[in-house]
Amino acid sequence: MSGLVESGRSALRSALERLGRGWGRVQERRPLSHDLLESDDAYLVVFDAPGVRGEDVDVTFLDRTVEVSLERFRDFYDGHDLVFPGRGVSLSGSVDLPRDADVTPEGANATLTRNGTLHVEIPKRGGSGDVDVVEEDD
Repeated sequence: MSGLVESGRSALRSALERLGRGWGRVQERRPLSHDLLESDDAYLVVFDAPGVRGEDVDVTFLDRTVEVSLERFRDFYDGHDLVFPGRGVSLSGSVDLPRDADVTPEGANATLTRNGTLHVEIPKRGGSGDVDVVEEDD
């Protein structure tokens, strides 16, 4: 009987793993969730960015479009095996600012917060370029 139980557990673990990997691929194809906010001086785009480090984030601003790509890594935990690999590891998203947005990349900044959001602020008035990413201190 224990052989039957072990076979059932193995089949269940295999099914969960396939399901989890499929769900991770769905997450990688879906754009990152975001909010677009505006003040008198700047636009602020807030992306969901859980589980990433600052060096694993790439932010580019070009022609009123903010593009973000993230690489997440799974931590290993002593004494634990991965059963359901359900989180995507390569995530991306983009946001188009309004057509009438007059913005500049000079002075733009990106901050990765401790609570897992990425704040990209683009000042009003100007052109295109890369944006540096800063990680909040603990």
